[in-house]
Amino acid sequence: MFKSGHFVAAQLEDLRDDQIQPNGVDLTLDAVFEQVEAGRVGRDGKTVGGRERIEGEDGIFDLSPGGYVVRYAEVVRIPDGHVGFLLPRSSLLRNSCMLDTAVWDAGYEGRGEGLLEVHHRIELEAGARIAQLVLAEAAHQNTYEGSYQGEHLS
Repeated sequence: MFKSGHFVAAQLEDLRDDQIQPNGVDLTLDAVFEQVEAGRVGRDGKTVGGRERIEGEDGIFDLSPGGYVVRYAEVVRIPDGHVGFLLPRSSLLRNSCMLDTAVWDAGYEGRGEGLLEVHHRIELEAGARIAQLVLAEAAHQNTYEGSYQGEHLS
């Protein structure tokens, strides 16, 4: 069963009222990066390719078609007994953009990232709501202890 937006909001801090939705919480744009070096995903581990931060003019990111890594502004904590799913806001979809994300396991804490696919030029403002986090009840034996635990907290 999916939890209410108010339950999800209780797992986060420093939210604006307009971020709390009936079934989740909107996450906002903090930073945009372009990958400039190859990464690697193998059986024995992974390496994230080098990135360059894109500087927005007056907090506005003018993005041409391509792939970008976006970082969310909010610190997310996925509570025990739950799994997190992050979905794009329809405003992105209606502007020919897609936000690809992964499952967020119980115990994860950090300021996560997603892949923003831009198919037509768009302007995004820092602090704009770009994704919605929903939580569902889920059975699990352990909690997340992977390499992304605590990412972007300092």
